Amino acid sequence: MMDETEVQEAEAPEETLAESHVPDHGEAMRIAEALLFASAEPLGTEELAGRLPEGANIEQILEDLQELYAPRGVNLVRVAGKWAFRTASDLSFVLARDVVEQRKLSRAAMETLSIIAYHQPVTRAEIEEIRGVATSKGTLDLLMETGWIRLRGRRKVPGRPVTYGTTPGFLDHFGLDAIEDLPGLEELKGAGFIEGRVPSDMSVPVPSDAEALREDEDPLDQDDLFQEPLDMHKTEMGETGEE
Repeated sequence: MMDETEVQEAEAPEETLAESHVPDHGEAMRIAEALLFASAEPLGTEELAGRLPEGANIEQILEDLQELYAPRGVNLVRVAGKWAFRTASDLSFVLARDVVEQRKLSRAAMETLSIIAYHQPVTRAEIEEIRGVATSKGTLDLLMETGWIRLRGRRKVPGRPVTYGTTPGFLDHFGLDAIEDLPGLEELKGAGFIEGRVPSDMSVPVPSDAEALREDEDPLDQDDLFQEPLDMHKTEMGETGEE
Protein backbone atom coordinates (compact mmCIF):
# COMPACT_ATOMS: atom_id res chain seq x y z
CA MET A 1 0.00 0.00 0.00
CA MET A 2 1.15 3.61 -0.75
CA ASP A 3 1.52 6.02 2.15
CA GLU A 4 -0.12 9.47 2.10
CA THR A 5 2.90 11.21 0.53
CA GLU A 6 3.12 8.72 -2.33
CA VAL A 7 -0.62 9.07 -2.98
CA GLN A 8 -0.30 12.88 -3.18
CA GLU A 9 2.63 12.63 -5.64
CA ALA A 10 0.72 10.11 -7.76
CA GLU A 11 -2.29 12.41 -7.89
CA ALA A 12 -0.28 15.61 -8.56
CA PRO A 13 -0.75 17.06 -12.06
CA GLU A 14 2.14 16.56 -14.47
CA GLU A 15 2.52 20.36 -14.80
CA THR A 16 3.12 20.71 -11.06
CA LEU A 17 5.78 18.00 -11.06
CA ALA A 18 7.50 19.61 -14.06
CA GLU A 19 7.49 23.03 -12.45
CA SER A 20 9.22 21.64 -9.36
CA HIS A 21 12.25 20.82 -11.52
CA VAL A 22 12.57 24.31 -13.04
CA PRO A 23 15.59 26.05 -11.41
CA ASP A 24 15.07 29.35 -9.64
CA HIS A 25 15.81 32.05 -12.24
CA GLY A 26 17.01 34.60 -9.69
CA GLU A 27 19.46 32.14 -8.13
CA ALA A 28 20.75 31.12 -11.57
CA MET A 29 21.34 34.82 -12.36
CA ARG A 30 23.35 35.21 -9.15
CA ILE A 31 25.53 32.23 -10.06
CA ALA A 32 26.14 33.52 -13.60
CA GLU A 33 26.92 36.97 -12.20
CA ALA A 34 29.48 35.50 -9.79
CA LEU A 35 31.11 33.40 -12.52
CA LEU A 36 31.47 36.39 -14.84
CA PHE A 37 32.91 38.62 -12.10
CA ALA A 38 35.40 35.98 -10.98
CA SER A 39 36.65 35.08 -14.46
CA ALA A 40 39.76 36.81 -15.81
CA GLU A 41 38.65 35.98 -19.35
CA PRO A 42 35.32 36.34 -21.18
CA LEU A 43 33.08 33.28 -20.81
CA GLY A 44 31.06 31.58 -23.53
CA THR A 45 27.46 30.45 -23.12
CA GLU A 46 28.52 26.78 -23.01
CA GLU A 47 31.01 27.48 -20.21
CA LEU A 48 28.36 29.32 -18.22
CA ALA A 49 25.62 26.77 -18.87
CA GLY A 50 27.89 24.00 -17.62
CA ARG A 51 28.13 25.69 -14.19
CA LEU A 52 24.46 26.68 -13.85
CA PRO A 53 21.61 24.53 -12.50
CA GLU A 54 20.27 22.06 -15.04
CA GLY A 55 17.49 23.57 -17.12
CA ALA A 56 18.54 27.19 -16.56
CA ASN A 57 17.70 29.49 -19.50
CA ILE A 58 21.17 30.90 -20.21
CA GLU A 59 19.98 33.24 -22.98
CA GLN A 60 17.35 34.82 -20.73
CA ILE A 61 19.82 35.04 -17.84
CA LEU A 62 22.35 36.95 -19.94
CA GLU A 63 19.65 39.23 -21.34
CA ASP A 64 18.39 40.03 -17.84
CA LEU A 65 21.93 40.66 -16.55
CA GLN A 66 22.59 43.01 -19.47
CA GLU A 67 19.44 44.95 -18.65
CA LEU A 68 20.26 44.98 -14.94
CA TYR A 69 23.76 46.40 -15.47
CA ALA A 70 22.94 48.75 -18.37
CA PRO A 71 22.66 51.88 -16.15
CA ARG A 72 25.54 50.94 -13.86
CA GLY A 73 29.25 51.66 -13.85
CA VAL A 74 30.03 48.28 -15.39
CA ASN A 75 28.13 46.68 -18.25
CA LEU A 76 27.77 43.10 -19.43
CA VAL A 77 28.99 42.99 -23.04
CA ARG A 78 29.80 40.46 -25.75
CA VAL A 79 33.46 40.34 -26.77
CA ALA A 80 34.80 37.85 -29.31
CA GLY A 81 31.53 35.92 -29.09
CA LYS A 82 31.77 35.56 -25.30
CA TRP A 83 30.54 37.52 -22.27
CA ALA A 84 32.37 39.75 -19.82
CA PHE A 85 31.85 42.72 -17.50
CA ARG A 86 33.50 45.90 -18.74
CA THR A 87 33.64 49.48 -17.48
CA ALA A 88 30.81 51.55 -18.93
CA SER A 89 32.16 53.32 -22.02
CA ASP A 90 31.12 56.77 -20.78
CA LEU A 91 33.18 56.29 -17.58
CA SER A 92 36.43 55.09 -19.10
CA PHE A 93 38.03 58.53 -18.56
CA VAL A 94 37.65 58.12 -14.77
CA LEU A 95 39.95 55.09 -14.77
CA ALA A 96 42.47 56.44 -17.28
CA ARG A 97 44.93 57.54 -14.56
CA ASP A 98 44.91 54.03 -13.04
CA VAL A 99 45.75 52.20 -16.25
CA VAL A 100 49.36 51.18 -16.73
CA GLU A 101 50.51 52.96 -19.87
CA GLN A 102 51.55 50.46 -22.50
CA ARG A 103 54.16 51.03 -25.15
CA LYS A 104 52.48 52.53 -28.19
CA LEU A 105 52.72 50.66 -31.46
CA SER A 106 54.61 52.32 -34.26
CA ARG A 107 52.79 53.56 -37.33
CA ALA A 108 54.20 50.62 -39.28
CA ALA A 109 52.88 48.17 -36.69
CA MET A 110 49.42 49.76 -36.72
CA GLU A 111 49.32 49.67 -40.52
CA THR A 112 50.41 46.05 -40.50
CA LEU A 113 47.81 45.12 -37.88
CA SER A 114 45.07 46.86 -39.87
CA ILE A 115 46.03 45.07 -43.07
CA ILE A 116 46.04 41.70 -41.33
CA ALA A 117 42.64 42.41 -39.73
CA TYR A 118 40.96 43.35 -43.00
CA HIS A 119 42.80 41.09 -45.46
CA GLN A 120 43.44 37.91 -43.45
CA PRO A 121 44.73 35.38 -44.22
CA VAL A 122 47.61 37.44 -45.58
CA THR A 123 51.34 36.83 -46.07
CA ARG A 124 54.21 39.18 -45.29
CA ALA A 125 54.77 39.79 -49.03
CA GLU A 126 51.10 40.69 -49.47
CA ILE A 127 51.30 43.09 -46.51
CA GLU A 128 54.32 44.78 -48.11
CA GLU A 129 52.51 45.03 -51.44
CA ILE A 130 49.55 46.78 -49.80
CA ARG A 131 51.73 49.09 -47.67
CA GLY A 132 54.12 49.83 -50.52
CA VAL A 133 57.17 49.44 -48.24
CA ALA A 134 59.10 46.61 -46.61
CA THR A 135 57.71 45.20 -43.36
CA SER A 136 60.24 43.89 -40.87
CA LYS A 137 59.85 40.46 -39.33
CA GLY A 138 60.27 42.19 -35.98
CA THR A 139 57.00 44.07 -36.48
CA LEU A 140 55.09 40.84 -37.04
CA ASP A 141 56.79 39.22 -34.05
CA LEU A 142 55.84 42.20 -31.87
CA LEU A 143 52.19 41.90 -32.93
CA MET A 144 52.26 38.19 -32.11
CA GLU A 145 53.75 39.02 -28.73
CA THR A 146 50.74 41.24 -27.98
CA GLY A 147 48.51 38.25 -28.70
CA TRP A 148 46.60 40.11 -31.41
CA ILE A 149 47.77 38.11 -34.45
CA ARG A 150 48.66 34.48 -35.02
CA LEU A 151 50.23 32.19 -37.57
CA ARG A 152 47.42 30.56 -39.55
CA GLY A 153 49.02 28.31 -42.14
CA ARG A 154 51.17 28.37 -45.27
CA ARG A 155 50.12 29.65 -48.68
CA LYS A 156 50.08 27.03 -51.44
CA VAL A 157 52.56 28.89 -53.64
CA PRO A 158 56.31 28.51 -54.25
CA GLY A 159 58.17 29.16 -51.01
CA ARG A 160 55.02 28.36 -48.96
CA PRO A 161 54.98 31.69 -47.05
CA VAL A 162 53.28 31.84 -43.66
CA THR A 163 49.81 33.42 -43.49
CA TYR A 164 48.70 35.66 -40.62
CA GLY A 165 45.32 36.30 -39.01
CA THR A 166 43.87 37.96 -35.90
CA THR A 167 43.04 36.31 -32.57
CA PRO A 168 40.17 36.51 -30.04
CA GLY A 169 42.56 38.68 -28.01
CA PHE A 170 42.45 41.27 -30.82
CA LEU A 171 38.64 41.38 -30.60
CA ASP A 172 38.74 41.59 -26.81
CA HIS A 173 41.28 44.44 -26.75
CA PHE A 174 39.37 46.55 -29.28
CA GLY A 175 35.95 45.74 -27.81
CA LEU A 176 34.62 43.85 -30.83
CA ASP A 177 32.14 40.98 -30.67
CA ALA A 178 33.15 39.71 -34.13
CA ILE A 179 35.67 40.69 -36.81
CA GLU A 180 32.75 41.82 -38.98
CA ASP A 181 32.25 44.69 -36.51
CA LEU A 182 35.35 46.45 -37.87
CA PRO A 183 34.36 49.79 -39.44
CA GLY A 184 33.51 49.88 -43.13
CA LEU A 185 34.40 52.53 -45.69
CA GLU A 186 31.70 55.03 -44.67
CA GLU A 187 32.56 54.67 -40.98
CA LEU A 188 36.26 55.19 -41.68
CA LYS A 189 35.44 58.34 -43.66
CA GLY A 190 33.16 59.61 -40.88
CA ALA A 191 35.88 59.06 -38.28
CA GLY A 192 38.38 61.04 -40.34
CA PHE A 193 40.67 58.13 -41.20
CA ILE A 194 40.04 58.67 -44.91
CA GLU A 195 40.16 62.25 -46.11
CA GLY A 196 39.63 63.97 -49.43
CA ARG A 197 37.90 62.56 -52.47
CA VAL A 198 37.63 58.78 -52.42
CA PRO A 199 38.24 56.99 -55.76
CA SER A 200 35.08 55.42 -57.13
CA ASP A 201 36.67 51.97 -57.22
CA MET A 202 37.95 52.13 -53.64
CA SER A 203 36.46 49.62 -51.22
CA VAL A 204 37.19 48.15 -47.80
CA PRO A 205 37.34 44.33 -47.79
CA VAL A 206 34.85 42.38 -45.70
CA PRO A 207 37.06 40.81 -43.00
CA SER A 208 36.84 37.18 -41.91
CA ASP A 209 38.76 35.41 -39.14
CA ALA A 210 37.31 31.94 -39.67
CA GLU A 211 39.40 29.25 -37.98
CA ALA A 212 39.22 26.86 -40.93
CA LEU A 213 42.06 27.11 -43.44
CA ARG A 214 41.16 28.25 -46.93
CA GLU A 215 41.72 26.23 -50.09
CA ASP A 216 44.96 28.11 -50.80
CA GLU A 217 46.40 27.38 -47.32
CA ASP A 218 48.27 24.38 -45.95
CA PRO A 219 48.50 23.54 -42.22
CA LEU A 220 51.52 24.86 -40.35
CA ASP A 221 54.60 22.65 -40.07
CA GLN A 222 55.66 21.44 -36.64
CA ASP A 223 58.84 23.52 -36.96
CA ASP A 224 56.74 26.71 -37.28
CA LEU A 225 55.52 26.30 -33.71
CA PHE A 226 59.10 26.18 -32.40
CA GLN A 227 60.28 29.06 -34.59
CA GLU A 228 57.72 31.53 -33.19
CA PRO A 229 59.24 31.83 -29.66
CA LEU A 230 62.72 32.19 -31.22
CA ASP A 231 61.57 35.06 -33.43
CA MET A 232 60.00 36.84 -30.43
CA HIS A 233 63.27 36.50 -28.51
CA LYS A 234 65.10 38.19 -31.39
CA THR A 235 62.54 41.00 -31.33
CA GLU A 236 63.14 41.59 -27.62
CA MET A 237 66.89 41.77 -28.36
CA GLY A 238 66.24 44.63 -30.77
CA GLU A 239 66.33 42.93 -34.17
CA THR A 240 63.42 44.88 -35.67
CA GLY A 241 64.90 46.72 -38.65
CA GLU A 242 61.68 48.68 -39.05
CA GLU A 243 60.92 50.76 -42.12
